[in-house]
Parts: sequence; structure tokens; C-alpha cells
Amino acid sequence: MQRRSFPITALALALFAGSAFAQTKWDLPAAYAATNFHSENLIQFAKDVDTATAGKLKITVHANASLFKANEIKRAVQGGQAQIGEVLLVNFENENPIYGTDGIPFLATSYADSKRLYDAQKPVLDKLLGAQGMKLLFAVAWPSQGIFAKKEINSVADLRGIKWRAYSPATAKIAELIGAQPVTIQAAELSQALATGVVESYMSSGSTGYDTKTYESLKYFYDTQAWLPKNAVIVNKKAFEALDPATQAALTKTAAEAEARGWKVSAEKDGFYKKALGEKGMKVVTPSAKLMEDMRQVGSIMLADWQKKAGPDGEAIIAAYAKSAPAAAKAGKK
Repeated sequence: MQRRSFPITALALALFAGSAFAQTKWDLPAAYAATNFHSENLIQFAKDVDTATAGKLKITVHANASLFKANEIKRAVQGGQAQIGEVLLVNFENENPIYGTDGIPFLATSYADSKRLYDAQKPVLDKLLGAQGMKLLFAVAWPSQGIFAKKEINSVADLRGIKWRAYSPATAKIAELIGAQPVTIQAAELSQALATGVVESYMSSGSTGYDTKTYESLKYFYDTQAWLPKNAVIVNKKAFEALDPATQAALTKTAAEAEARGWKVSAEKDGFYKKALGEKGMKVVTPSAKLMEDMRQVGSIMLADWQKKAGPDGEAIIAAYAKSAPAAAKAGKK
């Protein structure tokens, strides 16, 4: 009886099918424009993951809220509709105060302080996300937050009754404390809201102001440097654990590189965006002493309120943050 040999073409097809089956594809929804530095960092991160895993893990970035709206992304990752996603942490403060740690005005006003606050927050944040079936991959700060306004403002009194964009619980709280009218508007809808007069003022970074062409509708940016909120890239824990150990390690390493790159670019962009806003005709203003005094008072009220809500976890974060302060800063507070 003649033995039949297995055709080489069939063997090649079988091997190809096996390699194709090993490839994993993930969707990464993000809320900001593809040209925003956060989105650009995500796109680079996806390319680096592809290279580091030799094509075994492919991540597609869906920018500008094209797959899920900003406030839907966390739930999508948690529920497995998307394997990975980028969220603005402060958006979820109502769910748990820990998410709002970096939205407290004047708690951390520089990149160095914001990084220390992140380091203090991270263990608690890891635990919180883990309990919800997710894992933190990395986080990147936005440039410092200032006040965009259609008119000159010299104190909080000048903001009373103004239509104020609220994109998070913290910015809604600020509206309440200063007597403004809060209007909930996410970044993808901001340009239209400004053009139609739905929004007359808001607090955000120069980055958001530039990306949304705020200079076409509002003429003033008060550089209060009030806080630096963070975007976090989170992954569904089951999706992460389904990866082989080598792919997990490559993903984690690439995430650390993306975090370092993102913070560096954010700091560089802070000055760039303010300069660019000025070139577009916006007046970039150093706030008056009275406006800063008023806003710092708002920050003190919000910190006390946050600490009550955050409980022992909040106390641990603030204690760790205070402990990590440079010696000169500690001496200055004595």
C-alpha cells in the first residue's frame, strides 16, 4: 500500500492559521482629537506594542469619542466591550472620590507636584480599579488648568451667573461655589457649544483651548495653573490575563515608556499651547491677586469636602503626598 505524503501547501496553511489565531486585536477608545498630544501618544503606544510583541497584539486607537463617548469608556472597558481605553480620571469622582484626587484646585499645581500626587494616589487607584475588574497601565497629566472667559475677570464675583462648562464633578462644584451656571459639555462637543453661546467660560488646559479653537469664541485665558488632571489608560483585567506572559511583559514595559514620554511632552506643550493661543489673538493673562485668592479659597473648600468623602484612603493619599514634598517646601510650611 502506497503511503500518501502530507502536501506542503496544506502544512503551510495549517501553520499560517495557527499564527493568525495567536494574534490578538484590541480596541482603544479615546475621547480627544487625533491631533491632541494624548491621542498621538496613544497611537505611538499602539505602534510600539505591535513592535514589542512582534505583531501578536494589535491595538486600534479610536480617537475623538468615535467609538464611545468620554463618560462611556470606563464602563465599556469594565464590561469588556473594549479591552482597553483612555479615561479622564476626574470624570468618575461621583463613583469614587479617589478618581477625583487630581481635580482638587491648588493641591498640586506643577508637574513635579502632580507626579508626586500620582505616586501617592497610585496604590489606592490600583486597588480600586482591580476591584472593578480593571488594571491601570499608565497615566499622563494634562497641562495646567486656567480659566477661559469671554470678558475680563478680576475676581470670582465677575464669574457669577456666567454659563460655565462643567466636564467633571470638580468643575461642576467650582461652578456651584463661584455662582456660575454649570453646563455639562464634553471635549468633543465643546467647539459647537462655544460657537452657539451655550458656554461662556470654563476651566481647562491650553491644550483643550487650542484643540477646540476656543480663541474663535472667547478672548481671555487666565493662567491660574490650578491643577493638572490625568488621563489614565486602563485595561480589562480578563483581557490582560488572557495574554501570554511575554506579551503581558511587553505591554507593561511599553506602557511605562508611554507614560514617561507623555509626561515629558505634556510639560513641553504647556508653554507651546499658551504661546499658540496668544498668536491666535487670545489674551493670555496673569490672574490678579484677588482672583487667585478667591480661587485658592475655592480649592480649600473642595479639598476639605473631598477629604470627608474619601475617608481613610484619601487620608493615606494626602499623607503620602505631604511626606514626599521636598525638604524646602516642608520647611516653608512650618
